Amino acid sequence: MNHFLDDDGLIAASSEPARRLAEHLARIIVDATTLDFSRERRTAPKCRRRPKRKPCQGIIETDVENVKMTRKISEVYVSTDVETDGPIPGPHSMLGFASAAYLLDKTLLGTYSANLTLLPEATGHPETMKWWQRRPEAWAATRKDARDPAVVMPEYLVWVKSLPGKPVFVAYPAGFDFMFVYWYLIRFAGRSPFSHSALDIKTLAMVLLNRGYRDSTKKNMPRHWFDKLPHTHVALDDAIEQGALFCNMMKELMDTVRMRWLP
Repeated sequence: MNHFLDDDGLIAASSEPARRLAEHLARIIVDATTLDFSRERRTAPKCRRRPKRKPCQGIIETDVENVKMTRKISEVYVSTDVETDGPIPGPHSMLGFASAAYLLDKTLLGTYSANLTLLPEATGHPETMKWWQRRPEAWAATRKDARDPAVVMPEYLVWVKSLPGKPVFVAYPAGFDFMFVYWYLIRFAGRSPFSHSALDIKTLAMVLLNRGYRDSTKKNMPRHWFDKLPHTHVALDDAIEQGALFCNMMKELMDTVRMRWLP
């Protein structure tokens, strides 16, 4: 298949018959490598009629075991939620955070969570503290077994690096959660295993909903994207919930791509 593609991965066949063959192979590959993995399956595209030959009445069977294994070790999506006492790190503290590591097929590989002691030079932002005052149980959960970030962040770095694939930070919204985790990682662990980037679930929703970014909120998302999981403002619960949401959205995206290729 590769010799039909240009440097950007687009079909660039030299002749019309070659282009048709390339498109046929692409339909098979797209159909066989959707998120609905199985060891062996029949693809929707049928056998292609060869020139001056009778049509083949058979079907195409594919074995995607190696594709599934490759995806398992390619990228791991680290859904992360933070709880804070203010809008930015430094003047304010990250109270706690949690990560849930997912594969795209919604396999949960593991979780990490920790509550943190407050930065000695920081204070709670008045508006944020009013928000917490209305949620005393959630606040109490962030103060339970709080540990020094100088201990937690290097420990978290080791956990992320132990995952069986390249870690991708995922959050809703990524701009807020990644800002805190990145700042704490650089200050207390000296590096970020996510490099300098994060995947924003709200941006993904904008693409799938075909709406403006400001309108791509959870209230406008279809209910089938949400599993029956709690959203409690306890970091671990919320990280697991939004990780499942992300996987469901990615499945719909892949199904949409698949439908564009299949007859």
